[in-house]
Amino acid sequence: MLSRLRGDNRKVSKRTAPRIIAGELKGLHLKSPPGTITRPITDRVKENLFNIIGYDIIDASFLDLFAGTGSVGIEAYSRGAGFVHFIEKNQLPFSILQQNIALIKDQNAYSVTKYDAFNFISSSKKQKFDYIFVAPPQYKGMWTKTLHLLDTPPQLLNENGTVIVQIDPVEEEEVNLENFVSTDRRQYGSTLLLFYKKRPNP
Repeated sequence: MLSRLRGDNRKVSKRTAPRIIAGELKGLHLKSPPGTITRPITDRVKENLFNIIGYDIIDASFLDLFAGTGSVGIEAYSRGAGFVHFIEKNQLPFSILQQNIALIKDQNAYSVTKYDAFNFISSSKKQKFDYIFVAPPQYKGMWTKTLHLLDTPPQLLNENGTVIVQIDPVEEEEVNLENFVSTDRRQYGSTLLLFYKKRPNP
């Protein structure tokens, strides 16, 4: 998931290689680009995320919308997702993503597209997903733009599906949505997960 550091001279801690925590590919390490080009998700956050999803991930369709190196989408597959679609437009993360998804031996279980996420949302008409994971570049307000695009109309999300947003807590702001409603909010240190579902019919 792509990111850019704020211009505040914060030190960047050395990161360990992401790994698959559970399921078919448990224990395998993924490649990641050097520096801060991707938005990492820690093992702790990823474990809690999939604990929240639970067994609903089994056979689910999962969209990793700003896939980066594919850590979340590959974890979803490893835990039983039926199909994962990875979207990433930047060349370096995309090349590493291609290497990482080679861990998935069943080529019918995923697709990967080098494409702009906003254009994908606007142009995709037929595909629907049970889970849409959103972790765009940080500190640019792109997560709210993504939510608005997904919301009007909510054609990419299945009726009982869930949109999950990963942001830094400092990015949080109120978002007025027509078709989605906030259902959960979980903070783990400097990572915030926001959950949205379709608004119930009156």
